[in-house]
Amino acid sequence: MKIVSRYLQQEIISHILVIMLALISMFSFFDLIQELDNIGKGTYGMGTALLFVLLSAPGHVYEIVPVAVLIGTLYALAQLARHSELVVLRVSGISMAGLGLILLRVGVVFAILTFLVGELITPLSEKTAQRMRIKATDSVVAQDFRSGLWVKDGNSFVNIEDVLPDAGLLNIHIYEFDPDFRLRMISNAKSGSFESGRWDLHDVTQTSFSNNKIHSQVFAKASWQSMIRPELLNVLLVVPEKMSAWNLYFYILHLSENHQKTTRHEIALWSKMVYPIACVVMVVLALPFGFLQQRAGGISAKLFAGIMLGISYQVLNRLFIHIGLLSDWPPPMSATVPTLLYLATGLGMLVWMERR
Repeated sequence: MKIVSRYLQQEIISHILVIMLALISMFSFFDLIQELDNIGKGTYGMGTALLFVLLSAPGHVYEIVPVAVLIGTLYALAQLARHSELVVLRVSGISMAGLGLILLRVGVVFAILTFLVGELITPLSEKTAQRMRIKATDSVVAQDFRSGLWVKDGNSFVNIEDVLPDAGLLNIHIYEFDPDFRLRMISNAKSGSFESGRWDLHDVTQTSFSNNKIHSQVFAKASWQSMIRPELLNVLLVVPEKMSAWNLYFYILHLSENHQKTTRHEIALWSKMVYPIACVVMVVLALPFGFLQQRAGGISAKLFAGIMLGISYQVLNRLFIHIGLLSDWPPPMSATVPTLLYLATGLGMLVWMERR
């Protein structure tokens, strides 16, 4: 049994890795084509573009692993069925449940891989890639509004016109209110940098409003204590879906403390927890097809089915996330329903095949 288990796992893992390599190569090629428009801007050349594509690859690994697991497992099972090896295994006494347990171990391995890549590698590589491109093209971090980034910081509203790749700030405007939400002070600074747990502001102009009087002061340098940290500004470089669960959790806390909407980031956090399980679900979904295609259809039909199932899973997953954002669904429902639907489908097909 151990020899059979090792043989099946080696066959399936090798096919999954080949499919992963093909998909990553395809997505990296598309990334390179997209980056051609930036070549020539500042110091951004072909070498920098290739490095950017290389650093973006872990993000694609995280996205395509479940699809690669599905297609690779289907292809491996098709090859086994083509040579009647699945029939021999069943006749020798290995049940559908036994085969399922062998395949589940493969799913667990790739689920762990997905989690580690999504938590440890993708956030760092994505942030490095974005900073490198922004610096090379002499740009700044993109903001949500033309006026720049707006952040609520306690009783203050902060407007930062530009965020540099090293988390430096340009043209900072701080609007401080009293507990009754009356404007108390406006501080404008040309630049700011984070040092020793605080922000050092340069070329600062402060205008205070009290007792129907306006008083202005100018400082060459001033300290600013704020809940805003460079780690929070990193969310501008990495979309929530590619952030680590750790950073997502603390950013959600920051938004909640400032009474801001957290739905998108909560859905992203739940997706980070559920998405690796999709590898196990894809293995469960692939197993029945190994026996369905023994009598009709070939490897091409199986690959087509795997590609269609993988695409449909990704489309349904994105659809539920966007509908959940628009309809304000509970984040756990938006993130888990597609995976649960495919798991139920795979288990139902397994039960049906076993009864046959």
